[in-house]
Amino acid sequence: MVRASVKLGSAKLVVICVGLLGFALIADFLWASTSSTLLTSKPSTLVIPEKKNHKNVTASGRFLAAAYADLDAPNLHWEKMPPCPVPRLDGAAIQIRDLLFVFAGYGTIDYVHSHVDVYNFSDNSWGERFDMPKEMAHSHLGMVTDGRYIYIVTGQYGPQCRGPTARTFVLDAETRKWQDLPPLPVPRYAPATQLWRGRLHVMGGSKENRHTPGLEHWSLAVKDGKALENEWKAEVSIPRGGPHRACVVVDDRLYVLGGQEGDFMAKPGSPIFKCSRRPEVVYTDVYMLDDEMTWKTLPPMPKPNSHIEFAWVVVNNSIVIAGGTTEKHPVTKKMVLNGEVVQFNLNTLKWSVIGKLPFRVKTTLVGFWNGWLYFTSGQRDKGPDDPSPKKVIGELWRTKLKLNDY
Repeated sequence: MVRASVKLGSAKLVVICVGLLGFALIADFLWASTSSTLLTSKPSTLVIPEKKNHKNVTASGRFLAAAYADLDAPNLHWEKMPPCPVPRLDGAAIQIRDLLFVFAGYGTIDYVHSHVDVYNFSDNSWGERFDMPKEMAHSHLGMVTDGRYIYIVTGQYGPQCRGPTARTFVLDAETRKWQDLPPLPVPRYAPATQLWRGRLHVMGGSKENRHTPGLEHWSLAVKDGKALENEWKAEVSIPRGGPHRACVVVDDRLYVLGGQEGDFMAKPGSPIFKCSRRPEVVYTDVYMLDDEMTWKTLPPMPKPNSHIEFAWVVVNNSIVIAGGTTEKHPVTKKMVLNGEVVQFNLNTLKWSVIGKLPFRVKTTLVGFWNGWLYFTSGQRDKGPDDPSPKKVIGELWRTKLKLNDY
């Protein structure tokens, strides 16, 4: 009988254990169902805790594609043309009739060009090449033409992140002869430069340390490649300083578009002035100077854009800009290149994105001839899924340009 009572007690214990296990399973099922509902009610807001090694997750947990900054744009048919004789970054270009004069620029970070290549749009060939003055800057130039004379102002002298020069020159595009002009009051990197009302205007850019934005605005009276004054005149300061912006004159109005504050600087103590990354702010600002000699703010660009000082043309009262750079990627902190062609209609003061480039690229050198939009040179992206810069190119491309009416 003792054994029988033991069996009965064991049976009760088994029943109790099974009951507790069943209760636990039911509770777990209910909790899991509730949790599942919470997770699936907002499927796009699943938050992954931020980790330093999780490169594309923001503090909010939102996943960012590497090409997050790309804008929707129609595809264009691009035709590859004969490449420029040398690759170049941060070069300069001026179009006079059917000739595109391409100046200076980096070949690599340690090598800069000191010559001019000339492209002929009529027969689509690269032909003449001639040297620049030895004292002339090699990148970050200010440059403009009156249709014959090309005015070249200040810029960086040498490779890496070397210092600027205040030296200023003029090239007679017909005779290929160079002359000096009065130097700028202080040197600048990549200032906005234009001819307006008989005066050579230079404004903004970066100051001598290559990073601090300059607000100063100077002008010099010029005619037929000669200075009519010995000194530059101070003008109304630009509302926002910095380098790498487009500067355009249309219908007696001066426009300044895009640009940035800050740039790479020479590493302190570096004997080769090695470039060192510094904070930059790229912006959408557009300003206009008119009869009242006051700066007016116009509708902003579709997205922040810089490195566009020679990336524009004027066609049918519209400013067309190809490529550039935008704000750095918020997670990787790498530079992000632009791959769109944008149009600013000066009749309506409206922006539109009118096409895609073959790839993202900055410091393009742009021309327009017989309905074709051309661009050459610059630094392109790493690929369709990576908008950060890689290869310096000399490629030349063209497409038939179609503008919006609005």
